[in-house]
Amino acid sequence: MNDKTFFGFVSPSVIIMVLLMVIPLMTAVFLGFHFVTYSNLESPQYVGLQNYTEMLTDPDFWASFNFTFIYIVTVVPASLVLGFGIAMLLDQVTAFRGFFIAAALIPHIITPVVGSLMFRTMFDRSGLYWYLLRALFDYDFTMTTTTVRMLIIGQGIWQTTPFAMITLFAGLQTLPKQLMEAATVDGANAFQKLWHIILPHLRSLFLFISLMGVMDAYRVLDQVLVITKQNPLFRADTVMYYNYKVAVMFSRLGKANAMSILTVFGIFIVLIPFLRITYKQQMESR
Repeated sequence: MNDKTFFGFVSPSVIIMVLLMVIPLMTAVFLGFHFVTYSNLESPQYVGLQNYTEMLTDPDFWASFNFTFIYIVTVVPASLVLGFGIAMLLDQVTAFRGFFIAAALIPHIITPVVGSLMFRTMFDRSGLYWYLLRALFDYDFTMTTTTVRMLIIGQGIWQTTPFAMITLFAGLQTLPKQLMEAATVDGANAFQKLWHIILPHLRSLFLFISLMGVMDAYRVLDQVLVITKQNPLFRADTVMYYNYKVAVMFSRLGKANAMSILTVFGIFIVLIPFLRITYKQQMESR
């Protein structure tokens, strides 16, 4: 393939990447150094690092960061464990396997807004879960800061587990049967097979799911909008939801863009350990 043909194939993707990523990123960097509201969009006022310093000293921002951190360290491991458990069960099932996989994928297929609305409705006073809690445990479920945060985290686990499940299930299908048969002949029990054969075989998939999970969890917005109904009393803001509030409700576009830039850097810093491990694995597999 000559250079002209190569650039002919590559140029459409490069143009799309520039239009969808580079230009918005540069615009966000520019606005982050200016005081911008909806009333002075045509004449933004240069303020230097003021938006960044204001954001880093904002207690509401750090409160949203703390809840986002709790969300990540709860949802990502839980979805991995549950997804792996379901994948192991599906690997043992032969009858109606397609039906079970399709049913398990429903939470991941529906849009986050619809899923969050269904999840919250089940805990309303007319919902099934509220009725069961009242009937079985005599517990009157009410929306408080703690319960709303639990609902957001629970909905996140419910929605992300199917992705981990189907990815790990696909990985289990590539597991060499000869290894399992050899382990059985050598007298290995189920735990030894799991620890020494299955988990090492799926290690790269666990890292991949963790990478995707961290990135998705860092930008949670729809669930918070729906479950909290934008009630500030619940104090269940994530970083992305607080960014939305700063931009839309407070009309501080410059500060919101500064927050977006730091969010991108934050995601990159969080992902560095995963990227390093993935790189080492790729180098070792050569």
